[in-house]
Amino acid sequence: MMAPETVVTNEPNKPTAPSSQQQGGALDWIKIDINYFKTPPGLLKVIQLVLGILCMALASPWYSTWFVFVAVTSFITTLMWSFVYLLSIKEALKLPINWVLSELISVGLETFMYLIAFIVMFASTAGYYSVPMYGANVAAAVFGIFNTAAYAASAFLLFKEHRGGTMTTSQAA
Repeated sequence: MMAPETVVTNEPNKPTAPSSQQQGGALDWIKIDINYFKTPPGLLKVIQLVLGILCMALASPWYSTWFVFVAVTSFITTLMWSFVYLLSIKEALKLPINWVLSELISVGLETFMYLIAFIVMFASTAGYYSVPMYGANVAAAVFGIFNTAAYAASAFLLFKEHRGGTMTTSQAA
């Protein structure tokens, strides 16, 4: 009994099947860009995230649910915008979206909400000096002031970019 033979033919003009390294994957559009976080708008986003964590950690929802709501929603939207820049989603999607104006509206609303929230937080702690969470709530309100300033600075830079004054985010890289 004879063993079966294997015959391999090589046709020079026939293209070979692409290897797994040459095939495009579903996530090939993702390009991680950490250089954005070295620019002033990127640094402000990092500052906003850190201050947001402090605001969420220190605030007691018993005294100001509005402050906690603002801190959490602002943190989530800032985190989403950070991923837009980190993963270069703006360049990959090619959608007819005015990204700068969208972010300007988002940051402008967050600035206004934080402004109201820290005032409400200070007002809700007034007269409750003996309450156990008094110091933490006052600290949360103070960090809320700092975060309001960080969001206002971001809104200012985005407004300048929207008006064509400077190149701060995507054009700088």
